[in-house]
Amino acid sequence: MEVDVRLDPATPADDLEPLVAHVEQRLGALADSLRERDVQAIELQAQELHRALARAVESFMHAARHGGVPEAMRLRLARASAQLARQREALSRATAALDRAIDVLMPGTAAPVGRVYTASGLSAPLRSNTNLNA
Repeated sequence: MEVDVRLDPATPADDLEPLVAHVEQRLGALADSLRERDVQAIELQAQELHRALARAVESFMHAARHGGVPEAMRLRLARASAQLARQREALSRATAALDRAIDVLMPGTAAPVGRVYTASGLSAPLRSNTNLNA
């Protein structure tokens, strides 16, 4: 169900509620996609969250200039921002762990040439210095 989250420039600060709710909804959808490890859904939800946050921030700035933002709305947006930071940190840790695992399984130039991990462990070098010509 799509929610109209546009804010009329003359709308009072109390109408920020649908914008914050939309940001919270997008955060929840992104968390679900991350949990399901659905790369396409993660990308889509991240884009939708970015759009929702941009609209909310723009509207909050407008409301702040024209009468102020209720404390409850500021706190909800701050909580959403903290949740986003936690998701970003968790994703960063997962990415770092994956990078370390790849480095172990497929060592770069610092490791002995041609040695990689296989299902049975560290393999012998792929190239040997032995001349096999007859």
